[in-house]
Amino acid sequence: MKYKYVAMNARNQKKEGAVEAETQSQAVAILREKGLIVQDIKEAGGSDVPTSIWQMDLGGDVHNKKIAKKTLLLLFNQLGMMMKAGINLSMSMQIMIDSEKDASLKKILKEINENLYNGFTLSQSMKNFAGFPGVYISIVEAGEANGRLDNAFAQCALICKKDIALSGKLKSAFTYPLFLVVLVIALIIILCGFVLPTFKDTYGAFGAELPGLTKALMAFSDALIGYWYIFILVTAAIVVGCMTLNKNSAAFRMMFAKVSLKVPLIGPIVRQSSLARFCRLMSTLTDAGIPIHKSMALARDAVPNLYVKDQIQYVLDDVQIGVTIHDAMAKHEVFDAILVSMIRVGEESGMLGDSLFKMAELFEDQSDESTQKLTDAMTPVMTVVIGGVVGVVVVGMILPMFGMYDVIGASQT
Repeated sequence: MKYKYVAMNARNQKKEGAVEAETQSQAVAILREKGLIVQDIKEAGGSDVPTSIWQMDLGGDVHNKKIAKKTLLLLFNQLGMMMKAGINLSMSMQIMIDSEKDASLKKILKEINENLYNGFTLSQSMKNFAGFPGVYISIVEAGEANGRLDNAFAQCALICKKDIALSGKLKSAFTYPLFLVVLVIALIIILCGFVLPTFKDTYGAFGAELPGLTKALMAFSDALIGYWYIFILVTAAIVVGCMTLNKNSAAFRMMFAKVSLKVPLIGPIVRQSSLARFCRLMSTLTDAGIPIHKSMALARDAVPNLYVKDQIQYVLDDVQIGVTIHDAMAKHEVFDAILVSMIRVGEESGMLGDSLFKMAELFEDQSDESTQKLTDAMTPVMTVVIGGVVGVVVVGMILPMFGMYDVIGASQT
């Protein structure tokens, strides 16, 4: 049977095509093995009517459903603890199914458990679901090979925990500056849209000549009040345009990712967090016995910044033709000299996993420091900006008063 699909490759490029498979689940698994993340799949020539019982659910096809990181963390922790306690995998899965409250995740676990009873391995079953990133699948696969699934679940839980912590730090780093920017914009709107207009009639009643600064503020206030919808439409058009370009243009995404690394204070956080995630995943994967090429490809896919991901791909291309990792990385400025040196030491000593682990810890510490620097720097900068905005408006309101005094004095004489 032929299935049409829409998927994203490792470079975040949209791919469309068809694949031959006996079932939809098998088609998804085939595409995932090719490094594609399925976004939509249906039977070729068929309608949009659900083709399986899973698609009849209001929540959509569970095979394409994302699973929250916190949910994955809880899942891996519980499976790891039960297996360490001597409970076999099938029994552990059944316990998870019985206790699970989320309907979609319950269906996923049920199908995985059915596949286990039908002779499939856990990693093979996980490949049918987009909610399980390739990193976790590979670690579980390695755990199945060496008979230490409990350790594999523990490693998956550790990666998930670190990923959640890193994502939380990034969100907190950018939330505060964004709040301050919104505050400044709101302040400008309030002053120019509501405060200044109350002084306009007063100035006009005396017929005094207004200073240039006051005229400019009044003109902006009039434009804001009279054409507020244009400001909203222009802002919405810019936002929608950027979102459309980000979705459909690989060149725009690459340019944005590269520029984000150059922005003062923000760039170091983006780069350090990306390299921290890459090093931690590489460390875990190599220690799990997964080949270097596959480990690097999986770690590359987990890096959020597209430009850093592209540079890792160049390194991977060189490594595949026999170049050492540190020599390949030395060609690209995104990789620190200390990272290159530590990887060289790891390669020469046969302790690459340890070197990568230490670098992951270092980059995470640097990311924390850069985040604190951003927060510390934004407070005085935005204080000055807010003070400047208020100061300009106040000066613009006070200056005409001197002219009014002259007009009043002249009329009395």
